[in-house]
Amino acid sequence: MQGLQPALFLDRYWQREPLLLRAAVPGFVPPVSADELAGLAMEDEVESRIAECNGAADNASSWQLHHGPFVARDFQRPHPWTLLIQRVDQLLDEVAELRRLTDFIPRWRLDDIMVSYATDGGGIGPHYDLYDVFLLQGEGERNWRIGQRCNADTPLLAHDDLKLLAHFDCQAEYTLRCGDALYIPPGVAHWGISRGESTCFSLGFRAPRMADLLSRLTDSQLERTPDNLLMRDAGRETASRCGEITAADSARAREQIQALLASAREDSWFGELVTESNSDPLALKEVQQLAAHVQNGNAVRLAPDARVAWQHTDREGLRVFANGASCTAPEALRDWLVGLCADHVVHWPGGENTMPVLQFLMQQGALDVE
Repeated sequence: MQGLQPALFLDRYWQREPLLLRAAVPGFVPPVSADELAGLAMEDEVESRIAECNGAADNASSWQLHHGPFVARDFQRPHPWTLLIQRVDQLLDEVAELRRLTDFIPRWRLDDIMVSYATDGGGIGPHYDLYDVFLLQGEGERNWRIGQRCNADTPLLAHDDLKLLAHFDCQAEYTLRCGDALYIPPGVAHWGISRGESTCFSLGFRAPRMADLLSRLTDSQLERTPDNLLMRDAGRETASRCGEITAADSARAREQIQALLASAREDSWFGELVTESNSDPLALKEVQQLAAHVQNGNAVRLAPDARVAWQHTDREGLRVFANGASCTAPEALRDWLVGLCADHVVHWPGGENTMPVLQFLMQQGALDVE
């Protein structure tokens, strides 16, 4: 993005402060139009919603949320409304290209690109998110108000479908035009209102829940901890009351657990967690057929919904993650994996011990054959 210095942004703004980027994409031509969005919203397999407000924004009863698929008459409404479509980057290659704007952030942190269309005055109300988001303005103009910091205790309106703030404290206000962008960190209240008809591209970044990280780490370590490894309390203090568990007892147990976790050398749990997706594995026969095409010279690229990453390990060389699973890979595939994860079209380099990696990626449904 023009005007954004990645190192400075990550140090000063990422997950800390909002940042306005004027002309972030100079000469930006929105890759999808309002009419095309409406067409997508009519398809069964596309996740779409319409938020409509027929009164005061601070009144819960003013808001209605409708779920797609929609028909043409759903786009004729008397009140301001907004159409939202999730994962448009998985539906349209032209939208997927926008991922490159944030390649200074690991791809495994990017959840999806949502695209919204709003009529004059349309929006989804004052709210906050748990993820980082870059709001890239497409057609038209949209006014954005930045509000207070929020958390789980922040009061919300009593609405069954929308998490709308009961109070919004406007601290900054910007009007975005085509090619402008606005970064919003997690927990920061924001409220977008369309000026005329407009579209917006939301690049949303998800972080794994700490509860999930803890669960995966402990599960991974449990698999490698022998049953005969017991807590030790050599040199313990004399008990003054024989039924008492002291603070020192629980502290000793906690220290030994922490030492055990710190000694873990297996990190595949992390990559498997952050690349999880809803993709279904392919059948073995299909994998073999596709692999044969690739060996014969066909190029490959990431499937639109694939989540793929790789990691260097001291013991195994490379470990490749795809849609929640993993396998080892030789160092010779590093450059190929770098290109693949950057959404490039790549040819299979071949080489010793590499075929299992290709078959693994195929089986996980992570590759499209050109």
